[in-house]
Order: sequence, then structure tokens, then C-alpha cells
Amino acid sequence: MSKNYTKLIRFMEEEIPFNKLLKVKVEECGEGFARIRIPFRDELVGDTRRPALHGGVISAVIDACGGLAVWTRFEIEDLISTVDLRTDFLRPGPDCDICVESKVVRMGNRVSVVNTVVWSVNDPKTIIAEGRGVYNTRRVNQD
Repeated sequence: MSKNYTKLIRFMEEEIPFNKLLKVKVEECGEGFARIRIPFRDELVGDTRRPALHGGVISAVIDACGGLAVWTRFEIEDLISTVDLRTDFLRPGPDCDICVESKVVRMGNRVSVVNTVVWSVNDPKTIIAEGRGVYNTRRVNQD
């Protein structure tokens, strides 16, 4: 890694209240890329008959990971906000930890586009959801 992402990782894991609630753990990040892990907890279940993760949790972590992937190309004080988010639910969310991986596919002057995949740690080859996020970006300190 050419850039030190320590502050960004700490920000994502410890300073965003919703990420703290989900117990987001950044496993890896690099230029235009991020991977996070979310530990399974009963409180995140949406359908107790299966049990399956709530779709809102899956969408939320797609958004968080996508935002992190974009932020790797910016400074921590820059502003990143979600403009549009699409989630395709392919299978029920598992009753185990999930991994989420995002890659920036386009960086514009003010808008970035990210593709994301979600899988179970117990079955990494089976994708449970895919997402596409569009993020508004604004540099605070333009040199």
C-alpha cells in the first residue's frame, strides 16, 4: 500500500456511529478498493424463520463499503455522500459473518461509481448480494 489508510480505517470503524452499531471491521483497503466484514448477530436478522439477515443491513454495508472504496482516493477531511444505491438480493443473508468488497469503476470530477459484492464467510464463492453505488465527492482543500 502506497498510502497509509490508518486514519480512514479508524474513522470508518470507530467514528461513524452506524458503522459502530454494525461492528464494521475493515479487512483491507487500497486505492479504489475496500473489503469489510460484518459479524453476525441475532439483532441483525430480518426473518427469524430462516434466520436471514435484514435486507437493510445488507444495503447499509454495501453503502458503507462503497463509500470507503471511494474515500481511499481522497483525504479523510473530504466529503463523500451517497447519491444513488442499488442492491440486488440474490440469496437470503446467512446466519454467519458476511464480507463485502467494493471497487471503484469510475472516478469523475464530482461523482464516483462503485460496484460491490457480498458473500458469506462460510461460502465465499456464493454471492448473496450485489450493489452499485453512486457517490458525490467534494475535496475540501483543493491545492
